Amino acid sequence: MNHILRGLAANPALPAELVDRLITVADDEIAAELAARPDLGRAQALALAARDEDTAVRLAYEGRLTSADIDPVAQPQAALALLDTGAGLPEWARRFATDPVTERRAKLAACPDLPPDVTDTLAADSEIAVVAELALWTTPDMAARLARHPHAEVRRAVAANEATPPAVLEMLLAGDGLPPARRCLVCDRERTPAAHARPHPHPHPADDLPPGAFCTGSHESTVHDMWRQALSNPATPAPAAAGFAGHSSALLRWSLAGRPDLPPEVWGRLADDPLPGIRGDLAENPAVDATHLRALATDVSPDVRRSLAHNPRVPLDLLTSLAGTARIGATLLPRIAAATPAEVENLAKSPDPAVRMLLAARRDLPPGTRDALAADTDAKVLKSIAPHPGLSEARLRDMIDRHGVRVLAKVATNPDASPSLLEHVTRHDPPVPKAFREVARHRNATAPALLACLTDRQARPMAAAHPSLPVSAIVELLSDAEGRVAEAAAANPSLPPAMMLKLTP
Repeated sequence: MNHILRGLAANPALPAELVDRLITVADDEIAAELAARPDLGRAQALALAARDEDTAVRLAYEGRLTSADIDPVAQPQAALALLDTGAGLPEWARRFATDPVTERRAKLAACPDLPPDVTDTLAADSEIAVVAELALWTTPDMAARLARHPHAEVRRAVAANEATPPAVLEMLLAGDGLPPARRCLVCDRERTPAAHARPHPHPHPADDLPPGAFCTGSHESTVHDMWRQALSNPATPAPAAAGFAGHSSALLRWSLAGRPDLPPEVWGRLADDPLPGIRGDLAENPAVDATHLRALATDVSPDVRRSLAHNPRVPLDLLTSLAGTARIGATLLPRIAAATPAEVENLAKSPDPAVRMLLAARRDLPPGTRDALAADTDAKVLKSIAPHPGLSEARLRDMIDRHGVRVLAKVATNPDASPSLLEHVTRHDPPVPKAFREVARHRNATAPALLACLTDRQARPMAAAHPSLPVSAIVELLSDAEGRVAEAAAANPSLPPAMMLKLTP
């Protein structure tokens, strides 16, 4: 990898004529950086697309290319990318529908708004992978048609498609109204009954099957996965899904825990499930009623209680009771973000510092509440409030004076931290490595602060990319032994144009 050229390719101040130069020498990584430039001109995009098809695909997805720019014979992947974005031509779709390369037909099958004759061709494809891909993304009418396909893998894909009609999803779960599937991927490859375990001691035609796939003639593992997909599908009718709440398969029960449309008796059954992951997903489900949420608040698993804290509809009194026991951390919880002004005032006065810490994670607090929390005696509350906009330099310095290394890095993340405060952070004894990294990415960092950040290995590349770093240091870092540091220096917009010219082949 040429770190210098890759950094130059990403440099926002690189002159257009040097972008042209880099296009002529670009490898895959440099081309990827050039393709991401917001100032890339149309002629430059065409030149990049002509050099490398992977880059052409990226440019196609970013809307930099049109159907007039792509030859589907010379660059089939780019043409398929345009079809995938709805910018391709119908004749391209007809051409790829009979392409000898299976992967291209499968890619086409996932594209939207295909002509009806193309979907008919793909639905009759000899490769199940192509038909299954079509089933996963196709229209309601075609999904209903493919639900009757003799291959269980196609039906599994239909079950995952959110456009599949609810009545069809119900039939896939119940097994009624559809002819039985005749094949699956396991019995396509192995004589049944067969259980597929990986790895085989020798190369084996079934090595592309998932571990545990098995079939005794009824396509059991594929049917199980089909049920799982249908239970996770929001279009599946709730009564049909509810019947699986007592199923012996934990994966099927788990698929129900996040659904918002199940009756309370199903929530009660899942709340008693032996698997903590199921109870945890249920606890985070905003549709679950307060009665069941309160029952989950006493769960023996801290992971379940933590999930409950992230529920946007958890009662506030329940959330405050969880604050000290659920190991939530200084994160903005949905219920805290939605707290009313009166609730905010009450939370700020809570005797529990864990509750005050949760409130301090908001970034829209009234000035009085914000400043009161900034004067808190508990360090974890200060760490949570320190990044809040609007805090004065005096208050931020006071935090450092009172709690030192415990709050230093968080103070450095404050968007209003002054240049002098950031310099103060870098001079702290003992030093805090994470604080150097925060200063190195801060918009107000000064040259002295950034030079101090260069002493920390992880902060070094961030400081090398900062436009306030002295030019002499940027140029020196171009020859740094660590490639990512040299690359960051080359991407620095303060790098003199003359040096950019010198570095560009």
